[in-house]
Amino acid sequence: MANKLFIMLQNTTPSSPHTLGAPFFQAAAAATMDYEVEVVLTADAGLLMKKGVAKNLRVKEGSPKSVYDFIKDAYDAGVVFKVCTPALELNDITKDDLIEECSGVVGGAYVVEMVMDDNVKTLSY
Repeated sequence: MANKLFIMLQNTTPSSPHTLGAPFFQAAAAATMDYEVEVVLTADAGLLMKKGVAKNLRVKEGSPKSVYDFIKDAYDAGVVFKVCTPALELNDITKDDLIEECSGVVGGAYVVEMVMDDNVKTLSY
């Protein structure tokens, strides 16, 4: 049985905030179940790792909880967040722009390696 969950966010973006709750909630749930959980964000989803972006988004209009709150909950549960290099380049984001919950920058080969690992299960949003 796999012991790691790899979540790839590419199509869930700040322009569709209603799609952002499930990936972060499921990441947090898996972490509380003692799975190793890693979330990598690429393309426009990478904007969520930029300071200030997720704080201004709500999954549901009028909700007191921001998307950043979902990210913090997952992080506090042990989820590791990384952003893919193309997300930085496409969106003119520097490493200094990243939220403190983002632990690093990875490339495409890293993503392929995770997906191909027999000890890892992958969810993609």
